[in-house]
Amino acid sequence: MEDKSPAHVLSELLCTSEVVDLTFTIAEDVPAAWPSNMPFQIRVWNWFKQIDAPLHHVPSVIPFQTRWMILDEHVGTHFDAPPHFIPPAATGLPLASELGNQYADLVPLSRLCGPAAVIDVRYLDGQAPLGASPIIEPEPIRAWEREHGALKQGEIVLFYTGWDRFYLPFPEGNAYSREVIAAQRVGWPSPDVGAAEYLLGKGVTVFGSDGGSIGPAHNGIPVHHFALGHGMLLVESLTNLGKLPPRGAFFMFLPIKVKYGSGAPGRAIAIVPR
Repeated sequence: MEDKSPAHVLSELLCTSEVVDLTFTIAEDVPAAWPSNMPFQIRVWNWFKQIDAPLHHVPSVIPFQTRWMILDEHVGTHFDAPPHFIPPAATGLPLASELGNQYADLVPLSRLCGPAAVIDVRYLDGQAPLGASPIIEPEPIRAWEREHGALKQGEIVLFYTGWDRFYLPFPEGNAYSREVIAAQRVGWPSPDVGAAEYLLGKGVTVFGSDGGSIGPAHNGIPVHHFALGHGMLLVESLTNLGKLPPRGAFFMFLPIKVKYGSGAPGRAIAIVPR
């Protein structure tokens, strides 16, 4: 009798699907970190042989290679957990609540996996003053629903802005966020509080974007406060969303697991049946 266990069915599905990598490569020469945050750094700790050069000494305990990193919690493709903007309850700070104790390492992985609803908002590109982001209001979401069907509880909404095209080695990579923050360029399209509230009303508790942040470049705090303050999770700095259909892909984000994280980088993929 043919084995049709859930594991077998899943294996067949994966073998006949395309796995799309939605994750940026992090490196020192690309805009992996927010301009005002600690930049990503990586250094060799041990090499196959000892290296001595001016201002550079690498010991070799035994012949193998390993490197160490300075890694911001919100570097590259990453997710925001509630404590990124919501203080822990015991602090007594404004907006403090129990959600501030839901650290990244405590977030169930099942919450970061689900059917993807990809909303193309590239037409908003450039429709704002320098240093500001075009706003994704609820209407573009409703327009997508009129074409593709109503959003469902548990779906993960991904806003396709096309902004990942600026994730390039410097100096070209300055366009990704530095030039925006310096008011030299219009920012990435971004949802406002109204859009986040609309998604929450649909039962969507996770949404993401290929923009430099979920929040608008000119004021990203309110949407973070609303979304994270209502237990939503945010996935930022995705790439390759243009390779996904509006519906039909399955999204997964697997963050690294660090205690007390306000968020974490990780690997985002989509499984797209052929």
